[in-house]
Amino acid sequence: MVGYDPEAKCVSAVEAAAAGSASGLVTRVLVSPLDVLKIRFQLQIEQLSSRNPTAKYHGILQAVQRIFREEGLAAFWKGHVPAQFLSVGFGAVQFMAFESLTELVHNVTSFDARHSFVHLVCGGLAACTATVAVQPMDTLRTRFAAQGEPKIYPNLRHAVVTMYQTEGPQTFYRGLTPTLVAIFPYAGLQFFFYNILQQFSKWVIPAEAKYGASIKDLLCGSCAGVVSKSLTYPLDVVKKRLQVGGFEHARAAFGQVRTYGGFLDCMRQIMREEGPGGFFKGLSPSLLKAAFSTGLIFFWYELFCGLLCALKSPESTKRKEG
Repeated sequence: MVGYDPEAKCVSAVEAAAAGSASGLVTRVLVSPLDVLKIRFQLQIEQLSSRNPTAKYHGILQAVQRIFREEGLAAFWKGHVPAQFLSVGFGAVQFMAFESLTELVHNVTSFDARHSFVHLVCGGLAACTATVAVQPMDTLRTRFAAQGEPKIYPNLRHAVVTMYQTEGPQTFYRGLTPTLVAIFPYAGLQFFFYNILQQFSKWVIPAEAKYGASIKDLLCGSCAGVVSKSLTYPLDVVKKRLQVGGFEHARAAFGQVRTYGGFLDCMRQIMREEGPGGFFKGLSPSLLKAAFSTGLIFFWYELFCGLLCALKSPESTKRKEG
């Protein structure tokens, strides 16, 4: 169902956008706590270890307990409104672009639109398109998830106005360069591995086993998410560090803060002060999030596309007429 299939095409680009946005909305609600943990870990300068007395967070369980004790249960959904705009918008643009690009490949080239390498390239390009469209929401989401108590930004409107007035419109695109550098291989590899795993799973699960097919979509998406996230994670850390530039005063309660001059300067400072391990801070919650979010995104997308196809089927039309 993911990508153009000339033998079983029943979802238009607009319907793909609708299914993509719906899958993003449902998934975001479920994985938001892991996203907050990942961002907190990525932004911490101090080593993530209980042996470091100055480190605020040491591990997943300790961080969960501390955030809950200091900020309450709602803290795990900080920045949820901009995050939902991000997920809904990204899902809509990404899947609409992906379906359109794979169809274009089928119509104007000799390549098979269902080939894994076509999915790699089209998936990367679709994600870049979606990233440019929703980058401001990603920056807002990061700032909300990063701030402690008392809050610098009490609501979304205040955040947008304050950031625009004090830092200018360019602040909404902080970290765009590492984001684009990271998102092309990350998303491309997601679609690439999902396609390969789906083809492999056809040998294991019969096409008639609908329940098994749903579990298959979830597992294939989860595995694709873990592999792609592991390969591209350092760039995600750099992006998050750049997105909170100019926001250092709100991070004082979390430990040390740094100011970065750009993409390369950020990488140099992380390597010099934190070593290679600094590029993998927050990897554990990030992999958990990647497994859940990517698996659920493909699961819900396939499910919603299946429902749309079922609604357009002749049997469904006859029942409505009857």
